[in-house]
Amino acid sequence: MTRSSESLGTAGEAFAARFLVERGWRILDRNIRSAGVEIDLVTQRAGILAFVEVKTRRTRTAGLPEESVDARKRARLVRGAAGWLHERRIRRVEVRFDVLVVEPGPEGWRCRHLPGAFDAGD
Repeated sequence: MTRSSESLGTAGEAFAARFLVERGWRILDRNIRSAGVEIDLVTQRAGILAFVEVKTRRTRTAGLPEESVDARKRARLVRGAAGWLHERRIRRVEVRFDVLVVEPGPEGWRCRHLPGAFDAGD
């Protein structure tokens, strides 16, 4: 990852966190590693615990950003979420896996939140 894409990703994750907080989500963890997997955001609202993968892209030349969350990436995120839950001894909670796409535009940043983008069994 180049410094430019790294700073774009960091800015995108910060914007995504603000976007979620403005919609009533509480950020429990951010940019953490669990079970060898990086988790962008762990959020909670109304009894739902959401593990959020943030995808920030300048352009769509490589396709839609959410398409990069392939089966391998989904399996890693599920493993990381299971590790996070185990480390904190959290059981019996509704878990969801979201993807949040952040794209800079002429009028500022835009977000597309894809709640429940995939299930643990996908």
